[in-house]
This record gives sequence, C-alpha cells and structure tokens, in this order.
Amino acid sequence: MKKIFTRSSVPVYLTMFLMVLFVVSCNRDSENGNFEMTVHEAVNDSIAEKEQEEEIKEKPEPKPVVRYHLDSIASAEEVDSFQIRYSDEERKILFALNRMDAWRLSAGTQLIIPDSISDNLLTYSPFPEELELLDSIPKTVLINQRVQGFALYENGKLIRWGPTSSGKQTTPTPNGLHYGNHKSKRKVSTVNSDWILPFYFNFMNFEGVGVHQYSMPGYPASHACVRLLEEDARFIYDWAEQWQLNSNGQVIVENGTPFMVFGEYDYEQPSPPWLRLATNYEDNFLNKAELDTLKNYVQRYFEDEKNFVQEETETEEEPELTV
Repeated sequence: MKKIFTRSSVPVYLTMFLMVLFVVSCNRDSENGNFEMTVHEAVNDSIAEKEQEEEIKEKPEPKPVVRYHLDSIASAEEVDSFQIRYSDEERKILFALNRMDAWRLSAGTQLIIPDSISDNLLTYSPFPEELELLDSIPKTVLINQRVQGFALYENGKLIRWGPTSSGKQTTPTPNGLHYGNHKSKRKVSTVNSDWILPFYFNFMNFEGVGVHQYSMPGYPASHACVRLLEEDARFIYDWAEQWQLNSNGQVIVENGTPFMVFGEYDYEQPSPPWLRLATNYEDNFLNKAELDTLKNYVQRYFEDEKNFVQEETETEEEPELTV
C-alpha cells in the first residue's frame, strides 16, 4: 500500500533525514557497524535530551521560605504607626495571619509579621498546596484546631485557606469526619437568641455545630462552632455541598461535602503556633499525627456509600433520619 505523507508529518521525516545526514558526514571513515551504532546513539541522545527538557519544565519551582518576626505593639502611638505603615491589603493579610479582627488591635498586642508581605494569603498557608490523599475527593473542608485555620481542597489542590476561631476549652469543637448538611444565610443561635450567625453551614446536625461568620479574637472562643471571617463564611456557604435527602426528607441519600476537623489546640501554651513562626518555621504546618488522622478520615469517606450518587428506592416503611 502506498504510504501517504501529510503536511504535518513532513517536518518529522525531514528532521530525521538531516540528523542521519549530519552523522554520516561526521563519520565518513567509520566502519559500517560503527556507523550504525553512531546513528542509534545520536537518536537516543536526542530523545534523552528532549525528555530531560520536558522534565525540567514540569518540575515545579520550590516554594520560597517565608521568614517572620514578632512585633509587639506597646502603645497607642504604635497602633497609629502600624495603621500608617501598612496598606489596607497588607493589614488584611496581617490580621488574617494573626487570626483576629482589625478592630482588636490595641496596646499590648503581639503580631507575627512576614518579612515580605504578599497580597496573596496562599503564600502563608499552613496547609500544603497539594494533598495527594484528597485527590479523589471533589471537595474537602479541612479545619485544623491546632493552628486555628481552615483549608478548601478540590481534588487535592488547595484553593483557599483562612483563619478560624473554634470552640474554647470548656466547649470544644468535636474532631472527626463530618459532612455539610443544611445552611442558612442568617441563623439565630440556640445558645443565645441575641447571637446572629451569618452564612451558617452546619456539619453536625444534632449537635448544632457548623461554620459561620463571627468575631475573631485571635484564639479559640466559640461555643463549639467554628468562626470565620465574613468573606470566608460567604465563600464556603456558596462552595460547599449540602446533603441530599429522600422525597420525604427523612433519609440521607447522599452526604454533603466532608468537613474534616482535626488537631488539638494547646490551651496551656502561652503563645499560639502562628506567633512562634519567628523561631520555628515548621510549627505552623501539618504534622505527622495530623496527616495520619486525615488518612483515617479519607479511608472512612470511601467506605461510606452515601458519599456516592445513588438511586432513591421506594420502600413501604421509611427508616428514621440517620447521620
């Protein structure tokens, strides 16, 4: 059968021909066996060089190490100086790193400050940019109580992180693998009717525990819920998935987005992990015990059939709601 050369294939054959021609011209006096070996080696070397170039292109550049220093705001004058020294965007980053509202800055406050301030909070994430153990889960919310931070992952890739204020020592947030279920843009607290919880997303139905916008003091202070900055609460409210119930609303057909809560906050430690970044760069990152906990949660996630789409079947008698 006659071979047909397309326009796209001509350059490939032309390149190979020129390569052979070049080797021939450089090895006119070589014996025939040596000549064939030279051509073979030249082709292999070319392929190896190309693969090496592609490997270099694909290999990500190492993430630069961020250095920090501790700044003590000693007086009202230094508070004013702080406000002038940094732009609005820089102050926003700094307050997020210190897990606190801007209005709380006062004399006596200690702040962790990066030596160079980026306008992207992801630069300072205590969570890895990629988490391979989550790569088969479409969406995951991580809440690390030790570092008081949340992270959102899509198939193992970090898309957002931010500060939290979880439960105080007497009313801690329960660790565990939980799932997003119901949400409300404006929820009244069951603990105190004067407390309004904007952009509330529940992940423990019977215990009434969820994430929502509320005051951020720079330490765990809630009644078991997880407090967020308003923009983070809004984002999770729109991004996370609720559970799917059957037609009469009594049986969970499919779980919502997994909320993985883990880590132990050290209430006895005089300073939180982020304030220790100046002396221990690794202190703010996930440790082995926390990663092992996440591996356990992921295994349980895949063992739960309600994490996968199912067809609703009609039954004569519906079981009670189970979560």
